Amino acid sequence: MKKLGIGLVGSGFMGRSHSHAFHAAPGIFDLPLTPSMEMLADVSEEVAAKAARALGFARSTGDWRKLVADPAVDLVDITTPNTLHKEIALAAIEAGKPVYCEKPLAPNAAEARQMADAAERAGVKTAVGFNYLKNPMVALAREIVANGEIGEVVSFRGIHAEDYMTDASAPFTWRLDEKGGHGVVADLGSHIISIARFVVGPIASLVGQIETVVKERPVGPGESRRRKVLVDDEARALVKFENGATGSIEASWVAAGRKMQLAFEVTGSKGTVVVDHERMNELDLYVTGQPAGREGFKKILAGPAQAHFREFVPAPGHQLGFNDIKTIEVRALIMALAGGAPFQPDFREAYEIQRVVDAIVLSAHEKRWLDVSEV
Repeated sequence: MKKLGIGLVGSGFMGRSHSHAFHAAPGIFDLPLTPSMEMLADVSEEVAAKAARALGFARSTGDWRKLVADPAVDLVDITTPNTLHKEIALAAIEAGKPVYCEKPLAPNAAEARQMADAAERAGVKTAVGFNYLKNPMVALAREIVANGEIGEVVSFRGIHAEDYMTDASAPFTWRLDEKGGHGVVADLGSHIISIARFVVGPIASLVGQIETVVKERPVGPGESRRRKVLVDDEARALVKFENGATGSIEASWVAAGRKMQLAFEVTGSKGTVVVDHERMNELDLYVTGQPAGREGFKKILAGPAQAHFREFVPAPGHQLGFNDIKTIEVRALIMALAGGAPFQPDFREAYEIQRVVDAIVLSAHEKRWLDVSEV
């Protein structure tokens, strides 16, 4: 079987998740290409070598340019901070190599568009890691909506809330650097925006609100010096979709007690569907017309009837996890690279998601309702 040489840039949280998925996918799915863990690049030779040993890569480097140029690397996988995505991706595209990049694609929509345009001009395949779209229950929600099982879509309510920035004494990190783009509206907000577009459709217009809750933070662990925070900790938007549905989107990384509230509710003229990733193997479905006194939501547990669940476990209700849906994402990527259906979301879709992010921020600054097309 033909091998697919993987070159991974970055070995943090998402780098490890990508590595686990590439290792796992061939043992779970019947794939036309076998991932070969060729090279890992990181901030220094020492860091890269240590990570390569831990994650099963054959070689390592402290210079990502060497990785991009290496003839054994067929796919450039980018899991670095956002500010580095564009330079690495454009270099890979120029080398004619497909790119798998974590979200958000770029600090702003203008740069994301440059990346999408460059890939399309070069005919290079791209993929962006909005892995929650690969959760079988999110796919089921989309199917229910598309099939008209809850009637015409009336509204969407979505939130992605976590609490990893709640501690005001926690030091400044790259996520808070305004050079990398926006704050939580990009980091977490992009996930719920991607789901809104995936399940309901494009967002036409919106009015946004953003807020910086922790105004300054220590410049480093144990430091007394502090740095002003210029990005948002909370973001909200009222939205109108192109199909006429309305809704709301919310993101927070200072939501005390919330670890993974990536949740959405789609209400239609004949029912409602609900998914919450704190219980990611469940979907709640309500349809109208139930007998009086028997109305209520039906809970559907993830199982082999949903796409790609059966490859992990043959019994319903036995739970998939975060790294499992990343493995499903890697499967889709490999199938696309082998000549199957194009991967979604690609750079173009990631650009459209980033336009919504930028529109929320612009609306908040200008204190007005605006069309996403203005971005």
